[in-house]
Amino acid sequence: MPQLGETVAEGTVTKWHKKVGDAIKADEALFDVETDKVSTEVPAPVAGVVAEILVQEGATAKVGTRLAVIREAGGQAARPAVSVAAPATAPTPSVAAATAGADARSRLSPVVSRLLAEHGLDARAIAGTGRDGRITREDVLAHVAQRGGAQSSAPAQSAVPAAASGAETAPLNTIRKRTAEHMAKSWATVPHVLQAVEADFSRVDAARRAGGEQWKQREGFALTYLPFIASAAAAALVKFPRLNSSFAGDHLVLHRRVNLGIAVDLNFEGLMVPVLKDAAGMALPRVARAVHDLASRARAGKLRPDDMTECTYTISNNGAFGTLLTAAIITPPQVAVLSTDAVRKRAVVIEGGQGDTVAVRPVGMLAQSFDHRAVDGAYSAAFLNEVKTMLETRDWQRELQG
Repeated sequence: MPQLGETVAEGTVTKWHKKVGDAIKADEALFDVETDKVSTEVPAPVAGVVAEILVQEGATAKVGTRLAVIREAGGQAARPAVSVAAPATAPTPSVAAATAGADARSRLSPVVSRLLAEHGLDARAIAGTGRDGRITREDVLAHVAQRGGAQSSAPAQSAVPAAASGAETAPLNTIRKRTAEHMAKSWATVPHVLQAVEADFSRVDAARRAGGEQWKQREGFALTYLPFIASAAAAALVKFPRLNSSFAGDHLVLHRRVNLGIAVDLNFEGLMVPVLKDAAGMALPRVARAVHDLASRARAGKLRPDDMTECTYTISNNGAFGTLLTAAIITPPQVAVLSTDAVRKRAVVIEGGQGDTVAVRPVGMLAQSFDHRAVDGAYSAAFLNEVKTMLETRDWQRELQG
């Protein structure tokens, strides 16, 4: 079982792509795993033949648990990628229900499995439109819509009336449950402090207007504010290393690499935080491409295990929904998280030699929650001011062309 994030201790095997006796190539999909942070395919570390499967679908295993054995050409068993750890636990009811039936189970992705469980559906009743007839998320949602959103009568899975008023219960999926546990623990143990500054995005907007259309035609996606903010934050973290650290009781671990976690919403089904590694050394175009790639693969369930590891600082982007100010919760052992909210045109007072004037500028809030055990308010405020200054003064048009 691979390590799929710093705080992840276990994962659930939701699907084996190969069975005992099957040949497999190196980097070919071997199994799907779901944790509180990610649902992803795990590739085979070597080529050979699957000799043993030690943890069955639906079982939860600790990080480091030996899941399978691949026998390499020549008859020797491949060295396991991880060492043996704690034994697997029994499958949870929701996973077992979602993966019932050998034929249906062989076609299910982790996201589809969760949707089937939440709506109490049998995979055999849904025609798949994906590759090789595989059931997709859209297939499940279309089936639910055709049924008028009605849930099946299975008591363990369907929403049931909670009161005569018509209220219903909504079962939490695995990601939601684990997120709830980690966020509650963080809020209870970490002394959060929130600070915010307003930044003038005029220079960023100028760069987007000048090169945005050409960028979209060339790259195939729109240029948002997030890459500019990520680039400025990464550069600022180099100057303020205590915010790019991990809290370790009586000391801080100051990380040399700036690895930005980018929070990605999965169409309201959960949240993933893939990691943009070594962001401080990236040019702006590379940051934009990497952020788009991570977000796209997160929503498609195509993240690799390494995409979720070694995060040192997190950015939560809520601006697309028009938010004014978000007090995000820190993910320990990180010591801070930055929320980027909506950029809107506002009347701003401009100080000048001839007196004050009022101008309309694009303004957005940058809000940082920090661990008061790690740093004080002055340090956090200085960092936010550095990010603000970079956004307002850097030559973003030139950087976009670089």
